[in-house]
Amino acid sequence: MLPRSTEYEQLHSTRREFLKKAAVASAGAALSIPAVSYGRIIGANDQINLGIIGMGRQARGLMHDFNTEPGAGVVAVAEVYEPNAGWAKQASPEIEVYADLRRLLDRDDIDAVIVATPDHWHAAATVMAADAGKDVYVEKPTARSIKESRAMVEAARRNERIIQVGTQQRSQRHFQEAVEFIRAGGLGEVSFARTWNYGNEFPNGIGIASESDPPPGLDWEMWLGPAPRVPFSANRFGVLLDDDLRFQRWSTWRYFWDYGGGFMTDWGTHLLDIVQWAMDVEYPEVVTAVGGKFYVQDDRDTPDTLTATYRYPTFIATYENRALNNHQLEGRGYGIMFHGTKATLVIDRQGYEVIPQPNSDVVAVRNEQNDAPVSHPRHFLDAMRSRSLPNNDIEIGHRSTSAAILGNIAYRTGRAIHWDGAGEAIVNDPEAEAYLSVEYRGPWSL
Repeated sequence: MLPRSTEYEQLHSTRREFLKKAAVASAGAALSIPAVSYGRIIGANDQINLGIIGMGRQARGLMHDFNTEPGAGVVAVAEVYEPNAGWAKQASPEIEVYADLRRLLDRDDIDAVIVATPDHWHAAATVMAADAGKDVYVEKPTARSIKESRAMVEAARRNERIIQVGTQQRSQRHFQEAVEFIRAGGLGEVSFARTWNYGNEFPNGIGIASESDPPPGLDWEMWLGPAPRVPFSANRFGVLLDDDLRFQRWSTWRYFWDYGGGFMTDWGTHLLDIVQWAMDVEYPEVVTAVGGKFYVQDDRDTPDTLTATYRYPTFIATYENRALNNHQLEGRGYGIMFHGTKATLVIDRQGYEVIPQPNSDVVAVRNEQNDAPVSHPRHFLDAMRSRSLPNNDIEIGHRSTSAAILGNIAYRTGRAIHWDGAGEAIVNDPEAEAYLSVEYRGPWSL
């Protein structure tokens, strides 16, 4: 372990304690957030009224999940694409639909909003909602840049709002069991954690989409929002619906730097979140990445092959993504593997397995996840009622997203990123530092 100064330890003790309390808040930690004067005080039996910003594929599932939770329901939707809004209206004819999210946020009867937009809207929509007195459930990654993500944390604290990030693995019992086992020393000393996503999109990937007029019913200017103004293309928009308003393709926007961060932030955030949770760390110290767009013949910005390496004080972690070969690792196309001195643990959303080292006293375990997980939305609603931090508070989600973003920065600059996690700054690298923020296009700002 690298030595740390007394001043460093004093500076970080408060933040570490905060994060530890936040991690167990859903289990009853007494870290409470009072309801501010412009937020409605919600009683144990009161109905929670929800609005959804963005009505794409992920939002459809969330709408169902929240509507099936006792004491909660979606009453309004903000969506810039009329077919998506039409689907919401078909699913719940009584809801109100708005083309401008600001009209939804103006409603005093809405207690919380679900932000399920493309990534480039996450920060602005969340900050606006918190400033309007709403609690927020925001999809991961929290934002495109670390400074945007930090602004979301600050908005939560200054407005005393509950903001939970949609990294739902935190609510699956078998992930919780695995984290408890690792933290208790069940694997021995863990020196290496490996995470991965494997698939095969060869040769055409998402294809090449020419510039064109936006489809009928799409407010392209509003969809772009704070991102740079560019002509419409189907790949940047990333949505294709059939005649029954079912998704035929989605989310190709995430392969463009203006709107997302590829698999690194889409899936890497989920996987690195579990690594940092299990290893009880807040951030890496050094990040490197190599990769490229080698063989996929499409117009994406992000790589088709990437390996990012993270150095923490006592272990190394990696994230791998390949879009050219889907051969699985340990029978899994994605997952997390912790290598300890006594045993290895491999885990995904279907379950986990503990594989002992030879001559180890660890017992081999295979846990196939058959029980339905506790609803991640339910954790959010419970936190709203109790005013306690949810099991993935925005500070925790910010840290996990930041690790993934640092992987992209290392890839885009082509060099090691030395990360000052306390000050959230890159050490002695002005070019890399510029990637910590993104420029907003007016009239939008943070």
